[in-house]
Amino acid sequence: MFQALRTSLLSSARCWDADSERSYQVLFDKLDTNKDGKVDVAELRAGLKAMGMFRHGAAQKIVSSGDRNQDGCLDFNEFTKYLKEHEMKLLLTFKSLDRNNDGRIDATEIQQALAELGMHISREGARRILHSMDIDGTMMVDWNEFREHFLLYPAFNLEEIIRYWKHSSVLDIGDSLSIPDEFTEEEKRSDEWWKQLVAGAVAGAVSRTGTAPLDRLKVFMQVHSSKTNKISLMGGLRQMIVEGGLMSLWRGNGINVLKIAPETAIKFMAYEQYKKLLTSEGKKIETHKRFMAGSLAGATAQTAIYPMEVLKTRLTLRKTGQYAGMFDCAKKILRKEGVIAFYKGYIPNLIGIIPYAGIDLAVYETLKNTWLSYHAKDSANPGVLVLLGCGTISSTCGQLASYPLALVRTRMQAQASLDVSDQPSMSSLLRTIVAKDGFFGLYRGILPNFMKVIPAVSISYVVYEYMKTGLGISK
Repeated sequence: MFQALRTSLLSSARCWDADSERSYQVLFDKLDTNKDGKVDVAELRAGLKAMGMFRHGAAQKIVSSGDRNQDGCLDFNEFTKYLKEHEMKLLLTFKSLDRNNDGRIDATEIQQALAELGMHISREGARRILHSMDIDGTMMVDWNEFREHFLLYPAFNLEEIIRYWKHSSVLDIGDSLSIPDEFTEEEKRSDEWWKQLVAGAVAGAVSRTGTAPLDRLKVFMQVHSSKTNKISLMGGLRQMIVEGGLMSLWRGNGINVLKIAPETAIKFMAYEQYKKLLTSEGKKIETHKRFMAGSLAGATAQTAIYPMEVLKTRLTLRKTGQYAGMFDCAKKILRKEGVIAFYKGYIPNLIGIIPYAGIDLAVYETLKNTWLSYHAKDSANPGVLVLLGCGTISSTCGQLASYPLALVRTRMQAQASLDVSDQPSMSSLLRTIVAKDGFFGLYRGILPNFMKVIPAVSISYVVYEYMKTGLGISK
């Protein structure tokens, strides 16, 4: 029924000819249900639903794109102008997909196009996508079929699919070791890229503040918990509150929030430079090169802000009255321990970037491609729950792999104030922990770390969405 209705509404507007104005008029009249000479968002949304073409936010995006006089509706002239401009873009996309220039797109060409965007799907997955556009049952899509499928769908470029799958700027679970987001050339030319970075930074700040007590408990258990000194969740929280009061649960949060901005900015700029070094001009970056560029960018950012990481650990573990604030803490460390203290634990931190970023990226890409293989024929948009689920699972897997190194880093940062002779190296500290507490001693504090993942992801996503609205970022 949907297919028949789509065909009846769109078939008269298939080709560029002298009657194009008339064919657009027929389509406009069908959508203008109250006959006021304008199509608003509600009418367009109802029309898309009736044709089985509904995608969340599509009607609003079409009206916003074509609404020249900003009255919230499309009159016939605006509607026609939007369709003509959109069709030109669609034609360029169709030609770029049609590799052999035979006027038709097949499953192999879809696979090749998605592979260039970093998405590797099966032959069956490509056939499912093809089937969603195929009207005549030939399992090939010609220009008319392609145009009919996308004419009233605002996405005209396969890179639109990539935008749905961005996750690193949206989800903040306290560790910033994931591969940075990809921005399209269109986003880089506009002001959307920095707005997205700002929205992500604010979301991260709120998320970290909301989960700071669990983060402090994690660090407390990493440093002080052992087989002979077991610290439970409630026991650890009780100790901290007794020692410093309820507000002591937020110790170290100020510097943890403060380091988001420089780290995000340095990582983004470094990532763009490393991508240029690793890829030829005009070519899409391949997944393994994206991993290399992201890891190098992460290492660059961590090197620049690492003294703030040391300060965060010291401030998190401080006793009441030990430091007056972050500047007092920095001054005392510099005077008593020297500059080298600001880079204690740097090596395990640097090594930890590779398993975290690599597994996070690999798991996310696998989950993304699996979803696309089974569901991309219905919509490129996976929905909030799928995005949050994939991001949470991939980040958690990355944390699991790198956690022992994170624990060693934290202990080295905390123990830097000891005499030089008592300060262990990374390898000796690993051996000591395993000898005293066994293999699972390397995972001390992981329970509060996991407990903060879901609230951290939820808070950062909600705040990010509010920030997007406030900053006027298009969805």
